[in-house]
Amino acid sequence: MLSSVDGRLHASKWTKSPDGNPKEWSALYEEYQDTLGADAWLVGRTTMAEMSKAKAHPVSEGAAPSRPVHRVETSTRRFAIAVDTSGSLHFDRPTVAGNDVLVVLGSEVSDDHLRELTADGVSYVVSAKPEIDLAALLDTLASTFGIERLALEGGAAINGSFFAAGLVDELQVIVAPGLDARIGAQGIIENGEDGLTGRVELAFTSCHVMKSGCVRLTYAVRVGRG
Repeated sequence: MLSSVDGRLHASKWTKSPDGNPKEWSALYEEYQDTLGADAWLVGRTTMAEMSKAKAHPVSEGAAPSRPVHRVETSTRRFAIAVDTSGSLHFDRPTVAGNDVLVVLGSEVSDDHLRELTADGVSYVVSAKPEIDLAALLDTLASTFGIERLALEGGAAINGSFFAAGLVDELQVIVAPGLDARIGAQGIIENGEDGLTGRVELAFTSCHVMKSGCVRLTYAVRVGRG
């Protein structure tokens, strides 16, 4: 994750620094992301909507779509996963940022939308319930798609959901020399009104100085003891 000093998410809103700028910090983050060896990266609906601007083009005719899983033969070595419970994301190609798209959907998603994804060459997983069971999802990603190492890329709510479910084993944050300071600005991890108190504990692992004024902090994530 890339964060300001005050733990905020959106680099375009941060203060300036003589050490670097948001473009450099984002590029540094992407460079480091490529070294993690993750089989996939995962984002929420809002974050993926910023990457894919395609319009809805549902397919109303044709055979009943596959449920709960539709897997497309991949053209790259890594997946771009989007959690889209309601089926509101659309694509005009099977890849995002050079990675194969895989969409995670709630059980109430329409057949028309699934046919649309199939026609676009997009893989998907449909949950057994309207809400996503994240632990069951990870099992499916491993058994069906061979995804063993997953990088959470935001936004804050989807990150927080995985932490709250006890499904994160390591936190790596690249802290850039900027401040946001806006009231109500989105943080890098959020979990409703209750937060994560008592649910997780962080154990310091390492700190590395990077270029452009950034530092990388690494913590082991443990289940909280209440």
